[in-house]
Amino acid sequence: MTSQNVVNLSADGIAASAKKAKGRGLPPVHLWNPPFCGDLDMQILKDGSWIHEGGKINRPEMVKLFSSILRKEGESYFLVTPIEKVGITVEDAPFVATDFSHTGDADELVLTFETHVGDVVVADKEHPIRVETNPDNNEPAPYVMVRAGLEARIDRKTFYRMVDLGCEQDGWFGVYSSGAFFPLISMDQL
Repeated sequence: MTSQNVVNLSADGIAASAKKAKGRGLPPVHLWNPPFCGDLDMQILKDGSWIHEGGKINRPEMVKLFSSILRKEGESYFLVTPIEKVGITVEDAPFVATDFSHTGDADELVLTFETHVGDVVVADKEHPIRVETNPDNNEPAPYVMVRAGLEARIDRKTFYRMVDLGCEQDGWFGVYSSGAFFPLISMDQL
């Protein structure tokens, strides 16, 4: 973040965002271009916990509201309302994929993920699955694109369930979803 200012997101801005989104899905944060007001003392931890001024936000409805006005620009994250934009810190990915369902099998497979804030996304070419491998311990870090550059880290249990549906293609072990193949690990590494 570029600003040293620590700000508070206004109640008016949050209310305006909630009003615009009520009953119509996510607010159109991609259309809003309010002024940058500084950084908010808010973080999203690797486990999906939201922290504000050192304390965990325990109300799921509040976390869901904040997640609905989240936007990524470059490598930075912002909460955006029609009247203000504030920077926040994201430790890894802003969301955690906590479960998935599937239909079909083999190359007809369709994987549908759900995040800890209730987003539902079908893995496809626009919502790819990717895996980074930690070079120190070879631990996989799997992700799925949720929306507008915002990813969900796929939790361990969900990843291992997904791996059970995998297959080998062109020297890679991976999974299909919606007609696309997503490589998880090179067969050379197995």
